[in-house]
Amino acid sequence: MVNGRCQPVSNGGQCPPYNWGIPLVILLALLRPAVADEPAFRPEAVRWVPFASEPLFAGTGVATWDNRIRERGFVHREGNLWRLWYTGYDGTKTGIRRLGLALSTDGIAWTRADRAPLIDDLWVEDVNVLVHEGRFQMVAEGLADRAQRLSSADGRHWTRHGPLDVRLATGQPIPEGPYGTPTVWFEDGVWNLFYERKDLGIWLARSTDLVVWTNVRDEPLLVPGPHAYDREALAFSQILKISDRYTAVLHGTGSKESPRLWNTYFAWSTNLIDWTKAETAIFPESENKSSGQLIHDGQDWRLYTLHDRVIVHKPLK
Repeated sequence: MVNGRCQPVSNGGQCPPYNWGIPLVILLALLRPAVADEPAFRPEAVRWVPFASEPLFAGTGVATWDNRIRERGFVHREGNLWRLWYTGYDGTKTGIRRLGLALSTDGIAWTRADRAPLIDDLWVEDVNVLVHEGRFQMVAEGLADRAQRLSSADGRHWTRHGPLDVRLATGQPIPEGPYGTPTVWFEDGVWNLFYERKDLGIWLARSTDLVVWTNVRDEPLLVPGPHAYDREALAFSQILKISDRYTAVLHGTGSKESPRLWNTYFAWSTNLIDWTKAETAIFPESENKSSGQLIHDGQDWRLYTLHDRVIVHKPLK
């Protein structure tokens, strides 16, 4: 045997037959995954429990532009840099809603990036952000619940692009009135915009240029009910793709009286048009946790609820 190989001996001896079984077993062992593939994560199938005992972020509670925060904020993770865009206001019903930014290295401890709002004179709330080709694209509600778009290279300095031009399937403008809580998803060269009208239905419009958005159909994809948790109103919070399907985080309410209590729940789809709602909301309605967002921290999923304080939850598997 020389260097692991059999050499015929000078007296006419022969090498024994080569045993292919042993290396084949080794090869198969190397090719076989160390563990069986885990089943696809289904966020509606786990129990979500608070990750921290106190809210991670809230309004200042003093006489600042962000005395209170409200509506849907947005969390974005880029490695160890976490960004939270939020809406601050003075706590009154008529006070202007302005855009703020907080930063974190772990998504738990947050520090305001500035004492001032990012844009002083523009009404911005219910923000949703998507990074595309190195730029941040934001859709958000403006004054009177009209959806608008902004863009930024750094997430801090924003360019205004004005209200979204949303059209009926025929190409005509949608009827006058609010169209808010915009949520975007980009795939295969197409921008998908989910928006609600008076919280009574969710529509889908599409665009290839971020300028004109055309309804896929003029009937809503989702309406309140039949479950009690959203029988009065609903809106999209976030959309993402997990394994083989799209998952949406929504919020809804079964409350008829003001102030309403809001719920967070999931829905899923394979085509962005036909959606199945979860049978139950994630939290008891009395907890009033809404504007949810799923974020992967590099090891596991987290569920943030962002109105009117930021609370993070972990899956209890």
